[in-house]
Formats: sequence, C-alpha cells, structure tokens
Amino acid sequence: MLKGKNIELRALEPSDVDLLYQWENDEKIWHLSNTVVPFSRFVLDQYVINSTQDIYTNKQLRLMIDKIEKGNKTTIGSIDLFDFDPANKRAGIGILIIKNEQRKGYASESLKLLLDYCFKTLHLHQVYCNITDMNTASLNLFKKHDFQIIGLKKNWLHIKDKWIDEYILQLIYR
Repeated sequence: MLKGKNIELRALEPSDVDLLYQWENDEKIWHLSNTVVPFSRFVLDQYVINSTQDIYTNKQLRLMIDKIEKGNKTTIGSIDLFDFDPANKRAGIGILIIKNEQRKGYASESLKLLLDYCFKTLHLHQVYCNITDMNTASLNLFKKHDFQIIGLKKNWLHIKDKWIDEYILQLIYR
C-alpha cells in the first residue's frame, strides 16, 4: 500500500469507472492524455479489468489518489506511469487532481509516494513528464521534486486554435 499522511495511492477498482468516465470525457483536459475522442463505459470497464495485470505486462500503471480525512477516503485524482521501459529503467508520469482539491499539497504528496515506488520498488533510473508552458502549477510541482527542464517542444500542441509549447522534464535517480 502506498500511503502518506493525507493521501493513499491504490489500484483501480470497478467502482472507479464512473469517475474515469467523467475525467476521460472532459474535453478541457484531453490534451493532457493526447486524446481527441470520448471513451465509452465499456472501454473503461475493460481498461479496469485489464489493469489487474502488472506494469511489466501493460507498460503502464494508473493509481487512484484517495484523500484521507477523519478516517474517510475520497478519490480526488489519479497518478499514472506510462511508457514504462524496464530495459532502460524509465517511465513517464502524469497526474490529475480534481479542481476543488488542487493547491492543497495532495499532488506533491502523491508524487513523492510514486517517486519512492519508482526508484525503490521498480528500480527505475529515471522518470519524465511533459507539461505545457502555461501550466505553472504543474511546472512548480515537478521542479519542487527535483525534476529538471531538459527541453522545450515549440508549437507542440494545438489547443483551441492556438499553438502551445510543451516542456519535457526529467528526474534521474542518484
């Protein structure tokens, strides 16, 4: 169990499909996952069923972020490992916290737990993330955890008739 002071990271459960359906079909955040099509409940049901396989099989891992408050747990987001490459010991990281729970430290605590898991359990050498230049909150979050900006992809994303630059950040375990 990946548990911190205020949050817990846990595996997907069938009961998470409704939340995933809501998040994955929110057009405002499609650019975060490089998608342009809605997901059906059936596809998400299958995703949850298949998520029981380990990261070495799926090459990705989604964990739900549960806020722990006065003994109660509320799901407030998810954190993902993607492009898992065990031969080169690296993976990408993505995180989503619902709007009304942002800027409360939950993303930072979740990222710290996931980084510990990546480096101590999966024995990764490095992790990376991609963040748009206008997402200063995420840039600050990852920089706080010692990620370094290693490049800027100019005009990388086309969002609402505008071209957006995207940074790539990397953390190498020492």
